[in-house]
Amino acid sequence: MDTKELLKKVRQIEISIRGVVNEVFAGEYHSVFKGRGMEFAEVREYQVGDDVRNIDWNVSARMNQPFIKVFEEERELTVMILFDSSASEEFGSRGQPKGEVATELAALLASSAIKNNDKVGLIIFSSRIEKFVPPRKGRQHVLRVIRELLFFEDEANQPRSAQTDIAVALEYLNRVVRRRATVFLLSDFMADDYQRDLQIANKRHDLVAIHLIDPLEERLPAVGLIEFEDLETGEVTLVDTSPRSIRENVSQNAGKEKQELERFFKSIGMDYISIYTNRSYIQPLTKFFRMRAKRFH
Repeated sequence: MDTKELLKKVRQIEISIRGVVNEVFAGEYHSVFKGRGMEFAEVREYQVGDDVRNIDWNVSARMNQPFIKVFEEERELTVMILFDSSASEEFGSRGQPKGEVATELAALLASSAIKNNDKVGLIIFSSRIEKFVPPRKGRQHVLRVIRELLFFEDEANQPRSAQTDIAVALEYLNRVVRRRATVFLLSDFMADDYQRDLQIANKRHDLVAIHLIDPLEERLPAVGLIEFEDLETGEVTLVDTSPRSIRENVSQNAGKEKQELERFFKSIGMDYISIYTNRSYIQPLTKFFRMRAKRFH
């Protein structure tokens, strides 16, 4: 993909998500994601009922009467997008591949954050850190984020590693982002040994898991012999999809894995959204935002 084509695709994504950002997510986003704490606003005279713990003793001594520090909620957020660019994200049986859907979602979330005057950063990972874009504000910055995401979609520029290591991404996040951030982790979660790192990161940051699922991963069609290749390991398996028992077994195992994933996220107090590649992501995102808004109000 040359520069002209890349910029054209950036523009297409920007146009396609603008209406959604403006009409659906701007208000929802503002209501469910809060700033990282309280910041000092001013000093004023003490009034009956004020918290004595907020008395500014230096100012009070100079003025010979009590003054207190007034704080207000700090609205500005740092939003980090952790984007799984491993080979399994290339898979797509119907509609778009998981990676393309994840790119649109990341662009949508980044645009919502920028519209709310928040900072946005990006970590693209596979089994290693592929790209880090430090969090900044502004429309030009969000376009850069989208360009970086598209760059890793380009077939000529595939990530050097095909495999996934979510723990590596979380460890890197905790090193480079010191202050509390809202973190969207976009992945199909086809990885091992990341649970401990996820718990640590979730205590430090406000983590939201966005789980990308292709329908074929949960339900096989009855079409006889199918050759499956694991995109991350290259292993090839031949499966006869004709027997009903085989198809039911695949569905049951996939359902069990999804339930276990959901239970784990719930057990550590982490938000979770499942996105299917053959369905619109607007409804599940809107539902999540509204449920979260109710929880925080």
